[in-house]
Amino acid sequence: MRCLVVADLHYSLPQFDWLVSAAPHFDLVVIAGDALDIGSIVDFRAQIVVVRKYLELLAGKTRIILCSGNHDLDERDEAGEKISKWIAALDDLHVAHDGESLTVGDIVFTICPWWDGPRVKEQIGKQLEDAAHAPHPSRWIWVHHAPALNSPTSWGGKRSFGDAELVQWIAAYQPDMVLSGHVHQSPFVKDGSWYDRLGKTWVFNVGQQMGRPPTHIMMDLDQNKAYWFSAYGEQSIDLDQPLHRPAQDITSVPDWLIAVSRATAPAPGPSPEMVPIPSG
Repeated sequence: MRCLVVADLHYSLPQFDWLVSAAPHFDLVVIAGDALDIGSIVDFRAQIVVVRKYLELLAGKTRIILCSGNHDLDERDEAGEKISKWIAALDDLHVAHDGESLTVGDIVFTICPWWDGPRVKEQIGKQLEDAAHAPHPSRWIWVHHAPALNSPTSWGGKRSFGDAELVQWIAAYQPDMVLSGHVHQSPFVKDGSWYDRLGKTWVFNVGQQMGRPPTHIMMDLDQNKAYWFSAYGEQSIDLDQPLHRPAQDITSVPDWLIAVSRATAPAPGPSPEMVPIPSG
């Protein structure tokens, strides 16, 4: 199974265009939060319309997972906590999202929302507890926007910006993997990283960069390899081996990765996948 992981696209249309081009080469695409950008000059409602259209395009090409991040919150629930109502309304697009689990082959993916207060945090705890008691064929992977506290994957250069509750949930349920984003600079700063291991659990933070393509992780879960691509460099790790630093630079690229690279190379002129911003 081949899986593409991105996060923190923040309404970057060139990055969404790249994702649409890459999606057909993967069994699953994971967007680990922050599809939108609360700091954008584009109206939040317009962003939702455009991103929904991209998600519709993506869902026509492969399976899609989207969890909410702190930039994706558009409503408050009855307790006054911020939630992502637009992500909760993605059922018609067949996009797996907050509060759900998706089984792909022998792997179960559990998708967690961004929590803004005790109510949603309690919901996540119950979600993970219920999922832990369900049969897991081979692997259990979580999608959770914030990375774990005090991990290199949440290191911002001066302090950790991770989630302490996630550390406790990992210790309690020991998933095989957690896919995150949120702390954009972690893979690029001293003592930071795009990968870490907490007990038996591999944890990842994709990182964020401007322009096309986004930083991304390509996983071959049949061969147990993870490949990280960014403007900073290209690295890989062997998921069958113990945690080792630094990661290996990619010197030999598998044929399937070459095919993805060729398919996502920008064509001359306007992108055929570009989605116009609606007026009004």
